[in-house]
Amino acid sequence: MTLTVYNYLTRRREEFKPIHEGFVTIYVCGPTIYDHAHIGHAKVYVSFDTIVRYLRYSGYKVRYVQNITDVGHLTDDADEGEDKIVRRARLDRVEPMELVETYMRSYFEDMDALNIVRPNISPRPSCHIPEQIQLAEKLLETGHAYEVNGSVYFDVSSWPEYGKLSGRRVEDQEGGARVAINPDKRHPADFAIWKKAEKGHILRWPSPWGWGYPGWHIECSVMSTKYLGQPFDIHGGGLENIFPHNECEIAQIEAATGKPFCNYWLLNNMVTVDGVKMGKSLGNAIYLKDLFKRHDPMVVRFFILSSHYRSVTDFSEEALHAAGRGLARLTNTVALLRDRLREAQGDEVDAQWEGKLEEYRARFIEAMDDDFNTPRAIASLFDLSREVNSLLNSGEAVGRATLEAIDGLYRAFGGEVLGFLTETQTESIRGDGELLDGLVRLLIDIRQQARRDRDWARADAIRDQLAELGIILEDGPEGTRWRLKR
Repeated sequence: MTLTVYNYLTRRREEFKPIHEGFVTIYVCGPTIYDHAHIGHAKVYVSFDTIVRYLRYSGYKVRYVQNITDVGHLTDDADEGEDKIVRRARLDRVEPMELVETYMRSYFEDMDALNIVRPNISPRPSCHIPEQIQLAEKLLETGHAYEVNGSVYFDVSSWPEYGKLSGRRVEDQEGGARVAINPDKRHPADFAIWKKAEKGHILRWPSPWGWGYPGWHIECSVMSTKYLGQPFDIHGGGLENIFPHNECEIAQIEAATGKPFCNYWLLNNMVTVDGVKMGKSLGNAIYLKDLFKRHDPMVVRFFILSSHYRSVTDFSEEALHAAGRGLARLTNTVALLRDRLREAQGDEVDAQWEGKLEEYRARFIEAMDDDFNTPRAIASLFDLSREVNSLLNSGEAVGRATLEAIDGLYRAFGGEVLGFLTETQTESIRGDGELLDGLVRLLIDIRQQARRDRDWARADAIRDQLAELGIILEDGPEGTRWRLKR
């Protein structure tokens, strides 16, 4: 099976064919740095980290660019209002770039905790002002933009394809629905490429039109094509930005160059909290630093990947706890497997298991080739774990080569691709396995004493409560053994 993706530009599934054989270029809209990262950021960047990981696993060399927005993102409409960074810096009484550095470090700390591989390049628009001015000049020269009172606006009427990504037609857009109509603009849908800096605006640069700063959309058009060329393969980001941000990215760069921007648009869906759309204005934003105090970051990553990237992810504490139990089932199996590996011998992989592993490898790859279907991929790991638990609890001797082959599949798919079974977890998993074994054996001893005391209710309660946790007790002539639920 070949890799197929859902392309929002064409609204259909397509076979993925990179521009250059063996090499994939991908750009993902990064965060605006004025606060700590939240669960919505985790959804975007875990999703695309996994996509990049799978592409690399599949043999592609990948250049992954993800910007860090440190100027030009406005609070209201596409080009009106006050820069979010400037506003927050004023409230905190710090320099804007001081604010950016603080929260950029915080952002990468949280992404590192989620085991997200750093992008190859993390450009910032404040470092690419000349290129953004050049694009604005090109659009003026070609008649796709106009200058009014020190600001430069893109003329949407000059570009008939405006709306091809989002499906929103210019004639359907009414001015004044959200904010007052800007009298400088010829059409309400026109958007700022360069904004005049009013008196007191801190982040500003000299330009042919006076002191100002770039619009939000131009940064991505400039930085993506600077580092990936035009066209490049994949543009990623959140579905909520398909309009106006992504739409404007396409319009200004294609109007300026006459070439396609990129070939595939992959967009992830939003996060809800207990069924309600998450938003700071609603007061239900879940910040990662707070979340990590209650849940292991790997549980958060596992939770995100348990739903498809194009599906809505509904966050709740109950859902996180359920994800924690699910991940524990996988890690406990790996713990038992690696514990058995310590003393196992044998250089030949069991023929039956060799065939089984090929089947599970094919199932995993088929799932990921189906538009990166991580829920199905995870399901294949659970099915594998059921068989592995049966093998480990069968009492049969299992050769080292067979155990290593099984472990290799967990490392490749749970670690290298999905990223929640990490190398650093290996030792802690082993330690957890020893701890789990010790605790269960302690409860078995307590249960045995209860049985000797003919306290059948207590003995049954211990057995039943362990069963609820996925631990099965089996009484036999040689005593009580335990195993994980299959």
